[in-house]
Amino acid sequence: MGETVSVCLIGAGLSGLAAAHALKSRGIDFVCLEKAPDVGGIWRRPQAGERGPGYLSLHLNTAKQLTGYADHPMPASYPLYPRHNDVAAYLRAFAEWADVLDHIELATTAESVRQEADGSWTVVSVDAHGTRTSRSFAHVVVASGHNTEPSMPAPPPGSDTFTGTILHAVDYRDGSDFAGQKVVVVGLGASAVDIAADLSRYAAQTLLSVRRGLHILPKQLFGMSLDEIADAPWWTSMSLAEQRRFVEQALLVVRGKLADYGLPEPDHPIFATAVTISDEILSRIRHGGVVPRPAIDFLDGDRVAFTDGTSARADAIVYCTGYRMAFPYLPAGCPVGPQGSVELYKRIVAADRPGLYFVGLIRPLGSITRIVEAQSRWITRIITGETALPEPDIMRKEIAAYLGGIAGQYGQTEGASIQVNVAPYLEELREV
Repeated sequence: MGETVSVCLIGAGLSGLAAAHALKSRGIDFVCLEKAPDVGGIWRRPQAGERGPGYLSLHLNTAKQLTGYADHPMPASYPLYPRHNDVAAYLRAFAEWADVLDHIELATTAESVRQEADGSWTVVSVDAHGTRTSRSFAHVVVASGHNTEPSMPAPPPGSDTFTGTILHAVDYRDGSDFAGQKVVVVGLGASAVDIAADLSRYAAQTLLSVRRGLHILPKQLFGMSLDEIADAPWWTSMSLAEQRRFVEQALLVVRGKLADYGLPEPDHPIFATAVTISDEILSRIRHGGVVPRPAIDFLDGDRVAFTDGTSARADAIVYCTGYRMAFPYLPAGCPVGPQGSVELYKRIVAADRPGLYFVGLIRPLGSITRIVEAQSRWITRIITGETALPEPDIMRKEIAAYLGGIAGQYGQTEGASIQVNVAPYLEELREV
């Protein structure tokens, strides 16, 4: 144990690099722990062949001009929605430009983070050689994301008889791995529609098993990226009801009803849960490359039976059923409280854990970059003493009020508790 360093930053993906730049710009001493061999988070993993949420067909769903950092935009040569390797190269270039690489310890995992009686934080890390290091910090900033542990549903009856391969999207890399096979993709979220569209170019048959309808939006409406719309004054001035009506009418013009594609209609209004953004999936369904099916009923040998009574032979089932947040190195109950919701003041501060902050533990409709930059700047103001936090009971009241308000729109789930509306949230951070 040496002398206390000011900040331990965990994670060097898009959010972590934003935090590193903010800390460096203010002259704050910090160490960044990154478990991967390089910076870039999920964006570098597909090309590196590493297990993770990324896959070779992964592209941005948000416009490059709003996804790049404010002080170092993405190259003009990039397309509007860059591929994963372009984003990874950009993030690496940003780390070099921001001069933060010397602060980042690569291939180093945070094993435990605990708070001492004097308020300092002891962080135990393990490097690639298995060397364990214990250090003291005044503050800890967690920027490791929320796509942590693969979430798998309860196996359907007969799973033990299935002769094919069952995997989660975390282990999916490229459609060519399934060339000539018959594959069932389960889900309708972002990874499900991306993977189904990708598979349809290689597999002999691609079925998309959907239990519940979700709202599917194209990347652009009226020639504008969705994140540009979310930032436009004419949009932010609308009430939620007006926004819903506007988008619903636009979608009827752009793509008609989802039932026309063989997909279930959503049982909830738009923006009552996360939307799925895709320019491809409905086209692939229209062209017969992807065939929708309802939920899986049971498995029997090499066959998958669906709840509508149909069945099909399958060589593989890919579950695109999301991820659970997990912070095994943090104190129990933080940041996910006993009710299963993320409990953070201003979506950043652990009210009962002074000195512990989170960057990027949010889910906006649109680009996350401006938000994590604003979060990082606010954290630096707290660390330097320019901004003072209220008493814990006041922070807890704000958390309860926020969760109560967000539950009215999104329901009470772990994922709902990290939803934010971009423009109002950015304004909120400017005012504190």
